[in-house]
Amino acid sequence: MKILVACEYSGTVRDAFTAKGHEAWSCDILPSDTPGNHYQGDVRDILCSDWDMLIAHPPCTRLCNSGVCWLEKRNLWDDMRKGAEFFRLFLDAPIPMIAVENPIPHKYALEIIGRKYDQVIQPWFFGHGETKATCLWLKGLPPLMSTVIDQGREQRLHKLPPSPDRAKLRSKTYDGIAKAMAEQWGQMAVGCSPAKI
Repeated sequence: MKILVACEYSGTVRDAFTAKGHEAWSCDILPSDTPGNHYQGDVRDILCSDWDMLIAHPPCTRLCNSGVCWLEKRNLWDDMRKGAEFFRLFLDAPIPMIAVENPIPHKYALEIIGRKYDQVIQPWFFGHGETKATCLWLKGLPPLMSTVIDQGREQRLHKLPPSPDRAKLRSKTYDGIAKAMAEQWGQMAVGCSPAKI
């Protein structure tokens, strides 16, 4: 299958699908942290290139429930609307199988996105002893099934001190989740034309 992993520079999800024999591409405005198929630029340039599957990780800064208090205090409503419209771009993409992930959103973002998420997963469902509620909006894909339940419930990422790399560390997909996506969703087949980059 031809798989686009949007808004990913770590290569974690891309590499999990590549390891299963798929042609997977990551895309971000930043360069990839690891070698592999990566399009550095605006995802809109390649979004309609006949992909079989899209896994998108749009920026959550103005959409997540944890930051809703700043919308009024800092007048960030326009930023929130742009973020929600960018998120919606992925849900509406002409791709048969789509998963869009983000933290739990606030009601204002949901109004623009147009629907609630289909599933909430945690890193400890997939072998990581941490908590980080992650929502999945799904189209043409089944819910992601837990693989290895870990008894740990640490909030390691939440407690990270301020640093230049804090946002990157917090946004990286856990290896166990990426592996589960590749193993479970990578078995689905569709008849689409090859993607053109």
